[in-house]
Amino acid sequence: MSNVASIRNALISVSDKLGLADLAAGLQRAGVTIYSTGGTRRHLEQSGVDVLDVADYTGFPEMLDGRVKTLHPKVFGGILAIRDRQDHMDAIDEHDIVPFDLVIVNLYPFAATAARSGVSFQECVEQIDIGGPSLVRAAAKNHNDVAVATSPEQYGELLEQLDSTGGTTPEFRKQLAADAFDHTAAYDRAIADYMRGDSLAGEFPASMHLALRRKTQLRYGENPHQRAALYVDPTVRSANLVSARQISGKELSYNNLLDLDSALEIVRGMSRPAVSVIKHNNPCGAATDQKLVDACRKALAGDPLSAFGSVLGFNKTVDVATAELLCEPGLFIEAIVAPDFEAGAVGLLTTRPRWRENVRLMQVGILDDPPPAIQRRFISGGMLVQETDRMTSPRAQWVTATDTKVDEELWDDIVFGWEMVRHVKSNAIVLAADTSLVGVGAGQMSRVDSVEISIEKAGDRAKGAILASDAFFPFPDSIQAAAEAGIVAVIQPGGSRRDDEVIEACDNYEIPMILTGRRHFKH
Repeated sequence: MSNVASIRNALISVSDKLGLADLAAGLQRAGVTIYSTGGTRRHLEQSGVDVLDVADYTGFPEMLDGRVKTLHPKVFGGILAIRDRQDHMDAIDEHDIVPFDLVIVNLYPFAATAARSGVSFQECVEQIDIGGPSLVRAAAKNHNDVAVATSPEQYGELLEQLDSTGGTTPEFRKQLAADAFDHTAAYDRAIADYMRGDSLAGEFPASMHLALRRKTQLRYGENPHQRAALYVDPTVRSANLVSARQISGKELSYNNLLDLDSALEIVRGMSRPAVSVIKHNNPCGAATDQKLVDACRKALAGDPLSAFGSVLGFNKTVDVATAELLCEPGLFIEAIVAPDFEAGAVGLLTTRPRWRENVRLMQVGILDDPPPAIQRRFISGGMLVQETDRMTSPRAQWVTATDTKVDEELWDDIVFGWEMVRHVKSNAIVLAADTSLVGVGAGQMSRVDSVEISIEKAGDRAKGAILASDAFFPFPDSIQAAAEAGIVAVIQPGGSRRDDEVIEACDNYEIPMILTGRRHFKH
């Protein structure tokens, strides 16, 4: 086969040793001479593979606690020499340089180290690889003659090509080179992001780069005719859906992932046991209580019709009592995300006939860390970036604008409603009672429509509930509708030119109104 590059000499120096012994054994059977360093050399020797020490080859020992191992002309000359340039070949012959036809390198685990809890800055610095990226880039640059492997996933095809062709094809070497530059780019991106930190103090950076790794291809996107895939963002260190462990159930869909992510974000910051019920990326139920099972019961009661086929988010370990509630007749849940599941709960949720093959259980781990400081959103031609809407405004900054004062027993519901409304698509209205959602009006073009929908959803439960609005009321008409439904308190940001009219309408109906001074649109 033309342009097949034979493999006579290979340089191997890896951090991730998965599958390495089998690869090296295959190379050895094919007559390839293997050069290696440090821990990789010892690993291969213990696996019964013959290895030449790079330090013996260069005549220069590893030094500075391993910081300098492969940075030597006899290494890089052997990688970068162009085989059909006679002057290059004469030069390496003159200096007794071995031409390396294969470079197998992956880098120090910087991202994994930086993601560990309690890791020091200096520990992270020591995981900044210098020689590795240099080897990878040199081999990728000279891919016309040299193959470079940076992932165990490439080893199988590498051995297949060696067995079938006696070397590597130009197309395969070019593909490996592209993967190699992706590998070093993602590595440098992780280091730069870590050095910059998670703070958005001052200006947004002049440039932003994404280094995402495909985790899986999905069955389809929002609709069956759309292709889709899921990518991992290695810079996200908090518990998240992409890195979650799927305990049971069939493959997650594109829409499942969107809904589960919303479900998780709603309960993430709540201290009491909390449950969210999501349908079409909006909460149709949510609640907190002293026990998870009671919060779950209240959340499912928020909109029982919509809860059928929904996804649930929990901020505490799903226990047996909660699982028994979920297994009651007439209820079907698509997927559940939680920090963990008791063994007995998993048994119940995965053996019930209707659930066994369908319900997806996603274990994300402890929800201690906050979400990323910034949110990214693609639009045609670019990307929008904003600070994450992490917090509602402190209660100390709220003002009761009406002469009608708030009954003390309403404050828990008011705080809960204000927390919930920022998770609903604007224009957003939520009704809350007993720290649970009883009515939601989401994504309407007018605020009065959202008010009327939330009241209709709540039905008789609107009487005695509080109403939270994500932005100001432009007119007092919504207050009249709320009063007629039996709403007992209203919380909203304020800021309308007609605030005085809205406040006066509340006083006329003896409904207290709290102004927070902070809007929570979610587009």
